[in-house]
Amino acid sequence: MDWRTNPEVQALRAHLESHNGIRGLDVLAPSDIRHAVDLFRRDGFVVIADVLNDEQTEILKRGCDEVIGEILSLDEDRKGNRGSHRYSFGGSSLTRSQLHRPEWRMLLELETVTDVVSAIFGSQDFVLRAASGDFCLPGATGYQPLHSDIRDWADETTRFSSFYDPRGQISIRDLPCPYIAVNFLPQDVTRLNGPTRQIPGTQNSRTPIPTLAEEPEWMRLSTVCPAPAGAVMIRDVRAWHGGTPNISDDVRSIPNLEFYAPWFREPIVPGISYRDFKTLSERAQRLARLCVADSSETLATGVTLRAP
Repeated sequence: MDWRTNPEVQALRAHLESHNGIRGLDVLAPSDIRHAVDLFRRDGFVVIADVLNDEQTEILKRGCDEVIGEILSLDEDRKGNRGSHRYSFGGSSLTRSQLHRPEWRMLLELETVTDVVSAIFGSQDFVLRAASGDFCLPGATGYQPLHSDIRDWADETTRFSSFYDPRGQISIRDLPCPYIAVNFLPQDVTRLNGPTRQIPGTQNSRTPIPTLAEEPEWMRLSTVCPAPAGAVMIRDVRAWHGGTPNISDDVRSIPNLEFYAPWFREPIVPGISYRDFKTLSERAQRLARLCVADSSETLATGVTLRAP
């Protein structure tokens, strides 16, 4: 049965149209930096409109569409690498980043972004981790489990982790924000096209993250929508979040830039050639200084369907 005519999906569509989205979601202007910092620290995320102009939004959308086409050519069954019909831009890249693409490099030049991130970290000396993000296709009818993008170090097999207190007294959740993801919206995010669900205030929570079976309905509906094309969503990656159904007719993309606080580091994989690095502004070069390949190296780029 086609998912569009599935009675369960039709019932879900009606439910989401009526109830999906964070009530009273604040969508700020680029000038509201102080307010943005306050909301980020309170909720673990903040949305700012008009960060990309119309031309930049269209450039980013075209770039995303090109990468999506390359990835989907490897996955006729749409199995995804983050669940069915869901994909990571970084996890689908040989470099774990899209920084070799000019559309993602363009994002490094947006002063509103670096101004807000500087205000959150209290310093301009933060660094780029990667240029990534994700997308979901129409027909992504399930929910991705709530998760956090970072955790305490346990052993050599623990991914996305660095912090370790041998006394067992302090968790990474007790610290200031160590790592920020800035998601850019090349299209409107609606109640039906897979808006990210964010659970406000969970960035410092030590409560176990609920499974899909345990998750209350209000969390499933706690989605960042509606939000306009050209906006950004700036996230503390510790906050609980997850993907939601895309039962629209269009792909939903949220490419990103990821930044480490000045005092925090995890291993960084080179994602930009030295030649491309030198085309960046001085400010952008400073941000990407740990992501650049040596001038003697050839950066191998391409797509893959490995799990992120």
